[in-house]
Amino acid sequence: MRLERLLSGTAISDFQGNPGVDIKGIAYDSRSVKPGFLFVALRGQTLDGHDYIKVAIENGAVAVVAEGDCGGEVIDPEIAIVKVKDSRAALSTLSATFYDYPFEGINLIGITGTNGKTTTSYLLESIILASGARPGVIGTINYRVLDRTWEAPVTTPESLDLMRTLRQMADAGVTDVIVEVSSHALDQGRVKDCPFKIGIFTNVSRDHLDYHGSIEEYAEAKSRLFRDLGKGRSGDLTWAVINTDDPKGKEFASLTKATVVTYGLAKDCDVRAECLEVSSSGLNAQMLTPGGKIGIRSSLIGDFNIYNILASSAAALCMDISLSDIASGIAGLNGVPGRLELVKNKRLLPIVVDYAHTPDALLKALSAVKSFVKGRLITVFGCGGDRDKGKRREMGRVAARLSDLVIITSDNPRTEDPAAILLQIEEGVREAGVRKLLDISGNQVPGPGYMVELDRGNAIRKAVSVANERDLILIAGKGHENYQIIGKDRRDFDDRKVAADAVSGEN
Repeated sequence: MRLERLLSGTAISDFQGNPGVDIKGIAYDSRSVKPGFLFVALRGQTLDGHDYIKVAIENGAVAVVAEGDCGGEVIDPEIAIVKVKDSRAALSTLSATFYDYPFEGINLIGITGTNGKTTTSYLLESIILASGARPGVIGTINYRVLDRTWEAPVTTPESLDLMRTLRQMADAGVTDVIVEVSSHALDQGRVKDCPFKIGIFTNVSRDHLDYHGSIEEYAEAKSRLFRDLGKGRSGDLTWAVINTDDPKGKEFASLTKATVVTYGLAKDCDVRAECLEVSSSGLNAQMLTPGGKIGIRSSLIGDFNIYNILASSAAALCMDISLSDIASGIAGLNGVPGRLELVKNKRLLPIVVDYAHTPDALLKALSAVKSFVKGRLITVFGCGGDRDKGKRREMGRVAARLSDLVIITSDNPRTEDPAAILLQIEEGVREAGVRKLLDISGNQVPGPGYMVELDRGNAIRKAVSVANERDLILIAGKGHENYQIIGKDRRDFDDRKVAADAVSGEN
């Protein structure tokens, strides 16, 4: 694509070079640049792409988009230089143009919130499939369409990667694409040029404060999905599907120009549930909607999942999907990887793995399984390094209050000292008045207690060693992840496999 065509729609402050140069690809990482590429220099939290302009040119870049002086003397006069006020905003627009507006003809559905995004995306995907349409999903676990999947390095990819994935999905014939939209993505403008038809809000609780600084800034980032719904779309009807049982729900509803559909358990919600029954095999309820009432059945455990069911159902109604197809799609989803996922093992020991990595999510996971435990509830969890430190003590308190035995261990410590992270969690456990155990063996763990085991594999094995078939082990924090990040190394590690192997006596 010629550079001048690619730049149409992009706000430019200055330009030099040949506007007719042919652009063969776009990259924002200098290592990904190939001959004939356009390099877009982005300013990140730890690295600045402007420092790598010379490397990008050496790798074959024929044009550069950047803020400021673009590296001054390192610029080859043969290189086209495009100066912009905001490189990230430019990357989004350039990517949409380069991939020929892949969202045209597709219903884009964005889901944001602290918890529930992934489960809601799986439910909505199942509902859309039940209706006979062809969905694609871009989310935390993976990016997928039909029988093809891509690894998900982040929940919401950078705008260039997002547009590339949307193009692949469009070419595969999808009708709808569900996107889990993170607060980072909203703050950094990764979805700026995505014309969402439906925006879904699940909830807001503490998370990512290492990045946003405060819960208010975090919530403000989430609200941008709804502020932007309908902007720049002439005459297109857009929908905001809002959980108004959450304190932020009504505020978000007041910020949007889209048609608002509310959901929750309150009597004034447009889509709500009544007669909710929850058991270890799933949940049943009556769902009331503007289009009528229908009985729903789901194999998802935990009363909190009714909100994910209502969210996906409300969005489906905005898409004119019938109540019967909605009920069929809900019933057809057997589970979500790493979300209260039961680990199959030789002893039929109740072991559940969950992605809960915030205080609210851990509380919900523990509350969900506690009512089904016949013996003791044993919780194994840690907190990620280089992330919000303030939630660690709170998660310790939550685990201690609801568990009979807590084993504090490493999550993804990254570049932090793992032992220091565990000490911060331990403060919260102690505040709950739970005593420390130096070691555990057999089934002799009298009364509530906790222990610290730095090695996550050993922590899981210790939990398995003391558990019997009446107990339940909840391994929280990593869920579907099949790796552990220690320092800057990413190592193979899957809670589900480690737990199953521990039951079998394998290391």
